[in-house]
Amino acid sequence: MYMKKFTVLILHAFVIVLLSSCVAYTAVHMTSSNMNKIELGMSKEQLTQILGSTYTIAEKRVEGDKAIEVLSYRELYDNDEFYMFVFKNDKLEKWYREFKEKTKDN
Repeated sequence: MYMKKFTVLILHAFVIVLLSSCVAYTAVHMTSSNMNKIELGMSKEQLTQILGSTYTIAEKRVEGDKAIEVLSYRELYDNDEFYMFVFKNDKLEKWYREFKEKTKDN
């Protein structure tokens, strides 16, 4: 009886770990394959179809007659690395990688 309960407990733990790892894997979209699909001039919707919707809006502003929006994607394997995508009037104008400064505590 004890062995059966222990086996069920181990099975549940394994399923939880497996599902957790799948969620983390699907959240990471900064692969070479995906990054090679990104083209200047694409829309925000096209970019989010490739990289997913786990971005942060880092900046929004109006410059003359242009609406500017900057999306930030965080590389999950390296928490100090961000990818920034700059849109002008919903068209990708440029993108770049940025690194968070390390403090003495890190």
